[in-house]
Amino acid sequence: MTTGIATRAPNLVLLLLLALGTMALAATGFVAHAPNRLVSGAPLPLWPATGAVRGTIVCGIGLLLLGGSFAPSARATLLTTIVAAGALLLLLLEGAGHAAAVLAATSPRAARTMLGPGFWVAELCAALAILDALQRLAAGPLLRIAVVAAVAVLVAALAAGGRLDALSIAREYAARRGAFLFELTRHCELVLGALAPALALGMPLGALASRRAAARGPIFATLNIVQTIPSVALFGLLLAPLAALGLGGVGPVPALIALTLYSLLPIARNTEAGLSGVDPAVTDAAAGMGMTRRQIFWRVEVPLGLPVFLAGVRIVTVQAIGLATVAALIGAGGLGTFVFQGIGQYAIDLVLLGAVPTILLALAADFALAMLIACLRRRVP
Repeated sequence: MTTGIATRAPNLVLLLLLALGTMALAATGFVAHAPNRLVSGAPLPLWPATGAVRGTIVCGIGLLLLGGSFAPSARATLLTTIVAAGALLLLLLEGAGHAAAVLAATSPRAARTMLGPGFWVAELCAALAILDALQRLAAGPLLRIAVVAAVAVLVAALAAGGRLDALSIAREYAARRGAFLFELTRHCELVLGALAPALALGMPLGALASRRAAARGPIFATLNIVQTIPSVALFGLLLAPLAALGLGGVGPVPALIALTLYSLLPIARNTEAGLSGVDPAVTDAAAGMGMTRRQIFWRVEVPLGLPVFLAGVRIVTVQAIGLATVAALIGAGGLGTFVFQGIGQYAIDLVLLGAVPTILLALAADFALAMLIACLRRRVP
């Protein structure tokens, strides 16, 4: 007997991901071994790089997922897919670390083992397979959090156990451990420092736009103009005025101002959408109960519009994390420092030392806010 979500049609998404991951591992290198950090190196396929045992297990998991793609999409099948795809994601990471350790033992100290295109594509496919299975399950926040937490803990365990230390990106981190923690903290400070004034300005603007139709057009037209200015251009435009005011033309100040300006439109628009989307019958009922205008706003409209408002905060947070990387160009610091240093030195793993944590930080913020929104929507009737 199958559950209500069981279907007999093949899971085309999983089939596509398996095909893409297999082609990437077969046609491109799983890792690349180079004599130093400045050259791309020679690609190594999965099987020679990881060894026969790991290669066989990877193939076995792939066949299990292939079988699951043709099985009815019952709950047990989807949970098996999540476990198998998670195991594949972790095994590929551990296999890359193992390959790097083996190569490091027989290579000069300057040699580097980098993660190849096949690794990145296969990891992405495994992660998307987990996401697809969770969506088909219509998984609630608790299950999603449990899956993400389990993967994060196991990846952290691999790193803490030294299984990834020989990889080039890990060696770049080891050489810059103190600087990395400083720049990561600075990156978070830039994002939070821009988010606070953006909320303080954007929420009243959105509330005003929802109350007064005449103000809606000028508010959003102005904020749209700011949004269309390229980030590098906006950073540059702020240099001279701030220097003339004695606030410093470079550094965190112009970065915070630019990030705040970019954050205003999503916050204002979602605040307006959240407040305007409240059913007038609900506010009329509240007024009939004797509530004042202010009480209706804070006790009725704000709670009901909160999920839509938080969707704007979610967009702004992810956007700010990405744009803060570019702020390193004007001396604001952050993870972008490693990106631009790596570009200048032609060192791809130094670029990744800044880019990968930025992506993970954005994904973590997006996931956390998405789960918060899901919880709030479950509470709103």
